[in-house]
Amino acid sequence: MLRLFTASIFTLCLIVPSATTHAAEPVSMFDGKSLDGWRGRADLWSVADGVIVGRTTAEDPIKKNTFLIWDGDAPADFELRISYWIESGNSGIQYRSVVGDEKEFVVGGYQADIEVSNKFTGINYEERGRGILAQRGQRVTIAEDGSKKVEMFGNAEEIAKAFHADAWNEYRVVAKGNTLQHYINDTLTSEVIDGQTEKAAKDGVIALQLHVGPAMVIRFKNLTIKAL
Repeated sequence: MLRLFTASIFTLCLIVPSATTHAAEPVSMFDGKSLDGWRGRADLWSVADGVIVGRTTAEDPIKKNTFLIWDGDAPADFELRISYWIESGNSGIQYRSVVGDEKEFVVGGYQADIEVSNKFTGINYEERGRGILAQRGQRVTIAEDGSKKVEMFGNAEEIAKAFHADAWNEYRVVAKGNTLQHYINDTLTSEVIDGQTEKAAKDGVIALQLHVGPAMVIRFKNLTIKAL
């Protein structure tokens, strides 16, 4: 009888699943060789020396902001890491965004801003939407009715000292629930808690921006996303 009871416990232990859960692993978004898995204007985006290059020219300027859109399925909550090197102009990383024009690769939504002078780098800007949601150094809580509570957690100029000029920087975007955090080189640059009814985005596409204006060049590498 004891032998039967022991065997039953052993069988039960075999069929009960482990309670241990493993953290999601980062997913690579770029193969380092091609733009497979991305879509955008072929005359503006390319791969060189293992990095994504976005380039506009003075001779043939773009007439509207255009984007390189990732075809992967971004999780609702995620940590996104992208290294960038901007030589000139204005760019950004779209997330939880919507494609408004497939033909012209026009995207609207949250943007982790990048620009060469670093005046706006690190802010949260809603492309084709509400505009600037949080300046660098701000933690902004947006209520259901759209009203904002603004707290300062840091000085914009001091935060910018963490950025590298004429070199690679790592952007990290953490989107979890209504909280959206931007980090550059592991320094928090802005935070938005977006609770506005019918405005706050829960998910959407990820894309890289080329901005209208003067000729520009930006490079991206080490693009990964991890579900939270």
